[in-house]
Amino acid sequence: MARGRPRTFDRAAALRQATMLFWQYGYEGTSVAELTKRMGINAPSLYSAFGDKRALFDEVVETYGRSFGSFVAVALEEETTAREAFARVLREAAAAYTDPEHPAGCLVISATTNVSPKDDEVADAMRELRRSNLDGFRERVEADVAAGRLPAGTDAHALAVYYATVVQGMSQQARDGASAADLEAVAGLAMASWPA
Repeated sequence: MARGRPRTFDRAAALRQATMLFWQYGYEGTSVAELTKRMGINAPSLYSAFGDKRALFDEVVETYGRSFGSFVAVALEEETTAREAFARVLREAAAAYTDPEHPAGCLVISATTNVSPKDDEVADAMRELRRSNLDGFRERVEADVAAGRLPAGTDAHALAVYYATVVQGMSQQARDGASAADLEAVAGLAMASWPA
């Protein structure tokens, strides 16, 4: 069986470089030319290894969710109560969104903030991903209501939307230059709103 030439680049390292570009400049703000330059590969190699720009972005988002963005799912899964989980999410967001080792904020929140109609499908995919995160928040609140850890009348949807809004706002504040201490203070104020 004939085989093609082996890749002459580190795929994981190239993917990390693509992640940094999409994270910093967004989906539309990142060109294929910039990607190939930063990834250290030519366009045919990019298309051969990753598919088109959209396929590369999809892989970046998936990898981001398992690495930089995994703290949300991990906190929701590991903590005993919704309150502990949300407090951890906000605390870890303050650190993650301001980490100088990578672009500020959250890639999933900011990469498709402004896209032209031709890329609506990409924006819709990111919107759906954020909605699924919101569903995870709501499910944790509902579980605590069912277990009696929160009052029976707690509006699980509203509480989930509130904390998702705080997380999204923290991402934007980090992109605007807020420090980890600034965001930790926001997290503390947000947790003071938790139902008694």
